Amino acid sequence: MKPMIFLLAATALSAPALAQSAPATAQADRGVGPPQPADPHAGHETPADPHAGHDMAADHDQGQADPHAGHSMPANPQAQPPTTPPERPDSHAGHEAPADPHAGHDMGADHGEGQTGPHAGHAMPAEPPAQFPASSTARPDPHAGHSMPEGHGAHGPAQADPHAGHVMPAAPAPAPAAPPAEAHSGPVHAADSVFGEARMAAAREALRETHGDVRTSRLLIDRFEARLRDGDDGYLWDAQFWWGGDVDKLWLKTEGEGVFDRGVESAEVQGLWSRAIDPWFDLQVGVRHDFRPAPDRTHLVVGFQGLAPYWFEIDGALFLSHEGEVSARLEAEYDLRLTPRLIAQPQAELELAAQDMPELGVGAGLSTAELGLRLRYEIAPEFAPYVGIAYERAFGDTADYWRAEGEDAGGWSLLLGLRAWF
Repeated sequence: MKPMIFLLAATALSAPALAQSAPATAQADRGVGPPQPADPHAGHETPADPHAGHDMAADHDQGQADPHAGHSMPANPQAQPPTTPPERPDSHAGHEAPADPHAGHDMGADHGEGQTGPHAGHAMPAEPPAQFPASSTARPDPHAGHSMPEGHGAHGPAQADPHAGHVMPAAPAPAPAAPPAEAHSGPVHAADSVFGEARMAAAREALRETHGDVRTSRLLIDRFEARLRDGDDGYLWDAQFWWGGDVDKLWLKTEGEGVFDRGVESAEVQGLWSRAIDPWFDLQVGVRHDFRPAPDRTHLVVGFQGLAPYWFEIDGALFLSHEGEVSARLEAEYDLRLTPRLIAQPQAELELAAQDMPELGVGAGLSTAELGLRLRYEIAPEFAPYVGIAYERAFGDTADYWRAEGEDAGGWSLLLGLRAWF
């Protein structure tokens, strides 16, 4: 019964207040109310409230506010106790700071059905961190908000190692010590002190002969061919034989040509000694004797033979006859391996003379030149038949001598031949 009495009394006391607030509530529901003043900051980008996110109702009489209040500070294992600034009278003491009207609101949403927010539709800047009061003598921590390296105090004197995280090079190894003087005092061949100098000298000579001074030989018939020309078929040979070691060799060379119905027109033999001047070339010195054409000639020969870069085989020589005539010859050829057995061999030959030799039918300068291409098939490495073509041409006075004898100054030949070596 008593609760009912208290409830009735409370209802009677609140009835006048509810009656007075009813018209205002009705006006608010209809959107009618007193006119609102225009926002002086409408259209402007309003700076964020520096106190947003802070509890401004806290008592300021307890001392100066912490400038880092509300911030997540990194861990600091060696942080020093903060220095408390001297207390100053708070200018806001006794005042209740008004709450931020935008705190906790979505700025893009409406602020109520009856009133539109003055900043609605504006992009509000992010709230800056709270500023330290200008009236305080304490300065903010310059490392506030930064992640401090582990083991580094807030204000400690320890400095970070400038080489931390770097792979430092290893210290250079000490230079090897020089061999002792006794190492150079023994015999030139240490085995002589054990087996005797005479026995070891014979053993070293046998080793040199069997491994470094082997005598070998080779006979190469480079060209042995028929040269088919229009009404003037002929033949040609070019062969060489050598015997010796890797450094010194004895060479015999012969070459010549003729016509089937007239016999041999030119023939020569060379005897040469060669000496290796590097792994690729030999220097050759010797003599050459021409049996045809008449009259005979004997020449002193100085030349070279070897393998040039890109595997070109080169053979060159300078000749001085017993009559004082100087001439030269240069040959080059290249083996282009199309298959393991099929090989194309381009070849070129030039002959030059320092003076006219009318009795030999040779003029000064470039006397003759020949270009040829031979395609051989190696039935075995030692035996390879071939076919090919060649073009030979005489120049200058040599061409005149050929015409005077009823021959053409140049022409093509079809080649059928054999290459072999033993």
